[in-house]
Amino acid sequence: MAQANMGLIGVGTMGSALALNIAENGYDVGLWNLDLSAVDNLIASAGDLAPRLVKCESVQGLVETMPTPRAIILLVPAGAPVDLTIDELIPLLSAGDTIIDGGNSDFRDTISRTKRLEAEGLAYLGVGVSGGSEGARHGPSIMAGGTVATYASIAPILEAISAQYFGDPCVAHLGPDGAGHFVKTVHNGIEYADMQMIAEVYGLLRDGAGLAASEIAPVFRSWNCGALESYLIEVTAEVLAAKDPVTGEEMVDMIVDQAGQKGTGRWTVIEAIRMGQTASIIEAAVGARVLSSEKATREIAAPLLVPAGIDMMIPISKHDLQSALIVGRVLAYAQGFRILDAASEEFDWSLDFARIAEIWRAGCIIRSTILDDIAAAFRTELPQGRLILSEHFIKVLTENIAGLRRVVSAAALRGLPVPALAAALSWFDTIRQARGTTDLTQAQRDYFGAHSFHRIDEGGSHHGPWHGPKGA
Repeated sequence: MAQANMGLIGVGTMGSALALNIAENGYDVGLWNLDLSAVDNLIASAGDLAPRLVKCESVQGLVETMPTPRAIILLVPAGAPVDLTIDELIPLLSAGDTIIDGGNSDFRDTISRTKRLEAEGLAYLGVGVSGGSEGARHGPSIMAGGTVATYASIAPILEAISAQYFGDPCVAHLGPDGAGHFVKTVHNGIEYADMQMIAEVYGLLRDGAGLAASEIAPVFRSWNCGALESYLIEVTAEVLAAKDPVTGEEMVDMIVDQAGQKGTGRWTVIEAIRMGQTASIIEAAVGARVLSSEKATREIAAPLLVPAGIDMMIPISKHDLQSALIVGRVLAYAQGFRILDAASEEFDWSLDFARIAEIWRAGCIIRSTILDDIAAAFRTELPQGRLILSEHFIKVLTENIAGLRRVVSAAALRGLPVPALAAALSWFDTIRQARGTTDLTQAQRDYFGAHSFHRIDEGGSHHGPWHGPKGA
């Protein structure tokens, strides 16, 4: 029987790409898929890499092609399919074998599965893989969670297949059990925010300035040479410049403006709330996708809900739009890393934020030049551990915040939606207020619920005079 260095279950788009990546780096891969024709098709199209791909007729056959200790990657849909695959594998594996979940699993499921597998004498790694199919094929960013020993046993393969940033593999062991999948979840939340803010700027140029997609493309292309240089800005320029091969029209104009979501953006917001953190920019991006699905309602509302006071003559400069994106991106990262900080403390993960920024510099969807500055900031002593209080980002924010303020103001006065950019501005203005307005909220809560409050001039809990004696 043909032998494999490792196994892979789930030969879909991501699984196929990762299998070829592993094979290209000198490892033989045993493959199994519910529909075995996918394995046949992959091997038939693999060219010189085909001899390193081993088709297995069953899960048991996959296990039997590998010497112990075995390592098997799962790239199946998150949720029940992962558990069903684990159920099938457990009786076939031996002590010391490792199951690696490379999908977008909920980190809480990963924590539970780790406990279950370890009780069976098996090892489990929850591994976040970012970069889409192209990244999986040529080098993704890899975020691993599990024991140090389990990671060490598979690290050579992960380092070989990961993206490289000037020779530094974009892979790291981030902590135990669900740490890797949680970091991937927050990565995707930041991705939601970045994509939404880019889309909002595109909308302002299209609906505010009246530019065609092909006229907007050069704007984004020019921005990809400075502070905004990133994969998402590059992609935006390319898709806006593309023509539909069928109609010859701008490709983006032929696409229905509706989107779904697979869960990671929503999970980021839910976990932030659970941990008492704000994810307002990410939440706005998730909400925008939800509203996009209300296409029928929006089409009915468009001619009916025409507000008064719209002033389409208010200018919005490209320079201000660039500044708005710079600030929005910094603040989205700041929120994301604050959520990571809260999770690290709650689950005792000891996350290395600088290293997380470093492994996001290549391979992943949110790779951008800003990550070098983020890594450098986290390697210094930050006030309160907050990214926005680093010397570098204070300068970036203060130099660009006026542009964001003008963009959000102009968008509101022109009736053009910018939910994520507006959320970024609101968060900035809230975080810089030494004294906010929650004093009134606390007074209200004490008035109707006797919840008490803290005074500025003495310790302990207190109540207001509205709880004094009747008639006093």
